[in-house]
Amino acid sequence: MAKNSRIEWTDHTFNPWWGCGKISPACKHCYAEAWAKRVGAGVWGARAPRRFFGDKHWAEPRRWNEEAKVTGRRHRVFCASMADVFEDRRELDPWRAKLATLISETPWLDWLLLTKRPDRAADLAPWGSAWPSNVWLGTTVETQAWAERRLPELVAVPAKVRFLSCEPLLAGFDLSSWLRPHIHWVIAGGESGPRARPSDPAWFRALRDQCVAAGVPFHFKQWGNWAPAEEPSQASRVIGGTPLVRVTKKAAGRYLDGKTWDQLPA
Repeated sequence: MAKNSRIEWTDHTFNPWWGCGKISPACKHCYAEAWAKRVGAGVWGARAPRRFFGDKHWAEPRRWNEEAKVTGRRHRVFCASMADVFEDRRELDPWRAKLATLISETPWLDWLLLTKRPDRAADLAPWGSAWPSNVWLGTTVETQAWAERRLPELVAVPAKVRFLSCEPLLAGFDLSSWLRPHIHWVIAGGESGPRARPSDPAWFRALRDQCVAAGVPFHFKQWGNWAPAEEPSQASRVIGGTPLVRVTKKAAGRYLDGKTWDQLPA
């Protein structure tokens, strides 16, 4: 959990529990798994236990809600950066119910539920056809194949805001038929970490251009650990004809064609 999160597209992060299992190529170098291992939490994998938290942890979002109410500015909460709310395990059911109660008690917070399992969202969420207005539902799409698999499941859910996280972006793909009116926000970014896979800058530009054409807000989160080389001689990889150089995530930055893209849903 983190107040004032470093993640560019949210204000805070909240984890109802820790732990998950890998289900698609985007999961290969999961940062959350690496972080859990770093702090000695053995919570990754289909058979691993999940880590739960006490009342003090669950009280924090209520404080954020009061702060947002006082300032008159809604806060975004990314839930859950270290788990998947819609992982289909029965021991998680009471914790999902507790999360639903918390969401209902914090109307000044917009809860961003990002899942790789949108096919389970409708069944495991308690809201049926009446999702709360402060719940945004998103899914990860890293390639065209996974977009075609997950997008029908996502758009079938009546969330007020539906969004995509194209991070790590592993291929170029076409979202144009899915954007308006089904998708309200697109986040894109490259992979970071010691084994990060490079992304072709053309893939990001294509997503941006599709969003601009459809009038859908676009957020470019990061290049990750691979960025376009200033000089071709510096390149250590060439992807799609573009010379790339491996650098730190901070050095790579998040400018796309000379500007930052920090758009949000209205």
